[in-house]
Amino acid sequence: MNYWLIKSEPDAWSWDQQVAKGKAGEPWTGVRNHTARQNLEAMKKGDLAFFYHSNEGKEIVGICEVSREAYPDPTRDDGTPWKCCDFIAVKPVPKPVTLEQAKKDPALKEMALVKYGRLSVQPVTPAEWKHVCKLGGVA
Repeated sequence: MNYWLIKSEPDAWSWDQQVAKGKAGEPWTGVRNHTARQNLEAMKKGDLAFFYHSNEGKEIVGICEVSREAYPDPTRDDGTPWKCCDFIAVKPVPKPVTLEQAKKDPALKEMALVKYGRLSVQPVTPAEWKHVCKLGGVA
């Protein structure tokens, strides 16, 4: 299993909206960065991802699961082979983990969230995953 972090501005797509989609899940569309696209292409069904509210909140608020592997993004409009994956909400993070916390935590100093703040789809190492879950009160 691999771990990831996906970002969304809560006014564009929020954790509550993701949860409301239930088992049907939702395509993670609109990614227009080549590195983020490569991360989407590397995802496998069953992988887990932190759901991060960017811009407003700046915190990890939930955990999602990849329910469908990469396929052509139906919102692409420029001929570039952009991709998307489908995600279902698994559970909330009881104590959201903020970007500020992550930046101050020595165990997370190499985390992509800290080092590459603008990247919308990021890998998370198993050690980072475990640490963030502990910080967030995830059982």
